[in-house]
Amino acid sequence: MADQAQYLTVNLAHEEYGIDILAVREIRGWTPVTRIPQSPHYVLGVLNLRGAIVPVIDLRLRFGLTREEYNATTVTVIITVSGRQFGVVVDAVSDVLDVTSDAIRPVPDMGTTVDTEYLKGLTSAGDRMVLLLDADKLLQSQDAQMLEAALNAAHDVKAVA
Repeated sequence: MADQAQYLTVNLAHEEYGIDILAVREIRGWTPVTRIPQSPHYVLGVLNLRGAIVPVIDLRLRFGLTREEYNATTVTVIITVSGRQFGVVVDAVSDVLDVTSDAIRPVPDMGTTVDTEYLKGLTSAGDRMVLLLDADKLLQSQDAQMLEAALNAAHDVKAVA
């Protein structure tokens, strides 16, 4: 029997994506974040999550899509990867999808609006296709290091002021 995994399905620019449920820590309604100077354009800033400072990225901007106004369905999904927590802003959350390993197909080089480096495969759910995200690649290590440096610099400036 094939291994089975669960994916939280989210909507982004009229496409459906799956995030491994084991990486998902919580789903929060959109709330404004604190901007960090000199961060990449797709890093919206940070939020305080019960005492932990968590970077938040907009997946639309990360994937090179146009930014949309945030609305009542916009959410921040808090993900933990390699011991690091970060938030990803998506248009909406759909549901949880059970996927067997033999139902995951390789990503073709065409037909998606997202660079395939962020994808680990695709699967079907009824009559729709779901692109499965590789959570490990969403926040690259150099991004995390740059964010930590910016946070430390911001903290040092506040300490001096």
